[in-house]
Amino acid sequence: MNKFEIRLSGEGGQGVIMGGAILAEAAILYEGRFAVQSPTYGSRVRGGPTKVDVIIADSEIIYPRAIAINTYLSLAQMSYDKYSADLAEDALILVDADLVPRVEANDDLANRRRLCRYPFVAEARNKMGNVVLSNIIALSTLVQMTGVVSHDALWQAIQARVPAKYLDLNKQAMERGFAIAQEWMTAAPAQ
Repeated sequence: MNKFEIRLSGEGGQGVIMGGAILAEAAILYEGRFAVQSPTYGSRVRGGPTKVDVIIADSEIIYPRAIAINTYLSLAQMSYDKYSADLAEDALILVDADLVPRVEANDDLANRRRLCRYPFVAEARNKMGNVVLSNIIALSTLVQMTGVVSHDALWQAIQARVPAKYLDLNKQAMERGFAIAQEWMTAAPAQ
């Protein structure tokens, strides 16, 4: 059975909860797979730590809680610190290079986990002119690196969630995320 346990975390307002919904919908609605998502909100509407766990599988999901996260994406240090537990020993960790400067490197585990740092928020702000696109850039980077859902399924889920007037920008953000992942996968950057 193909099963992915994915955690997205950040601050309220960064769009990680929306990213989890898009990922789960891409799997369920456009690939006919099973998925469950479990969002956790902080007490503050904006700026508080948030996370969403998404489990995607080829067969029914019996237990709906993630217990061995094999892919973790974090866009904020306080969320990384709070939600980095439950990572599998060989987890892929993607963090915003500017906003998550401290990532635990536990001796032996650091050798088995893959850590990828990229300034997702700065990329969205400086190169795309809209910080709101950082979640789509980061999510599509994760999709390209893991193959958890197809590009087409991801795009269909984005189209279903994003207002029509912002689709072109979101398409560009998605393509940029795919390119970032491809650069990593080709160059295999050092941690």
